[in-house]
Amino acid sequence: MSDLELPYAYGNPSLTAVLRAHPEDFQVEEILGYDADGEGEHALLWVEKRGSNTDWVAKELARFAGVPPLNVGYAGLKDRHAVTRQTFSVQLAGKPDPDWSTFPHAEVKVLAATRHKRKLKRGALRGNRFVLVLRDAQGDRGVAEQVLGQIAQRGVPNYFGEQRFGREGGNVAQARAMFAGRRVDRDKRHFLLSAARSHIFNGVLAARVEQGSWDSPMEGEIWALDGSRSWFGPEPFDAVLSERLAKGDIHPSGPLWGRGETPAQADAAALENAIAAANADLSDGLVAAKMDQERRALRMIPRNLNWRWLEGNALELSFELPAGAYATTVVRELART
Repeated sequence: MSDLELPYAYGNPSLTAVLRAHPEDFQVEEILGYDADGEGEHALLWVEKRGSNTDWVAKELARFAGVPPLNVGYAGLKDRHAVTRQTFSVQLAGKPDPDWSTFPHAEVKVLAATRHKRKLKRGALRGNRFVLVLRDAQGDRGVAEQVLGQIAQRGVPNYFGEQRFGREGGNVAQARAMFAGRRVDRDKRHFLLSAARSHIFNGVLAARVEQGSWDSPMEGEIWALDGSRSWFGPEPFDAVLSERLAKGDIHPSGPLWGRGETPAQADAAALENAIAAANADLSDGLVAAKMDQERRALRMIPRNLNWRWLEGNALELSFELPAGAYATTVVRELART
């Protein structure tokens, strides 16, 4: 199911607009959630990049510092067609810091450097701040602002974004081929397994959006804790859970498919198993690959959501998202881009 086929929580978007007309129209700033130690053998770098992918920057930092690429760590991949600010760690192991201000790529700037005791690991971040500009926005501004108000209160379906599925969504087809026996290298395998899990998750979430249960419980629900990979349930839906759901402390969850039975029960389990069965080559392949059952929140609430209209029919949005969430899933409820 492509991004255009996924159902909307608030009806068809009232706007059409252009996203990423310029890299500066898509700005991302990483939120690590902790400070550097101030000592240790790792240089912790605050880096701004424009029009560059994260892996390439990591390799160039290693080259500049004269260390192997494995000595460089980062918490998450950031968009290439954007201006992004994120943290890298470079293990120097007794070597002095090079002069980071002379890093020889105009599109990459090392804004700050300090020392840290540990390598930065993938996923070790709290979230990201976004500032996006939608240009040539055409349509009903009043309806768009009503939707923005609803998003601020209720959130949006936490779909995996199109970035997860590769060029023209081809990663799912490649995952099917891999499970059918095609050999792929280790790095590619990781992306294809993720795409397969994401496809099944999006299928479950799409069904619950159509039912109207993406932000409300089904019988047998498993609850995801906000901003965490932890989950619990099922248990009877009572006043305490209702209050936590309303506050955004917990969210209904969907499966990241793998070995074993889904922990959901009753109606929730029946829906998840039906979507997995409809994608049996993917779900069976994930089990054969020894992936474990995990969970992901079905709902995502942007924090500190603000918007303003700029000259030239441009709409600027700013908000914060938890790690693993996609800014494009917020934008898609508002505008076709």
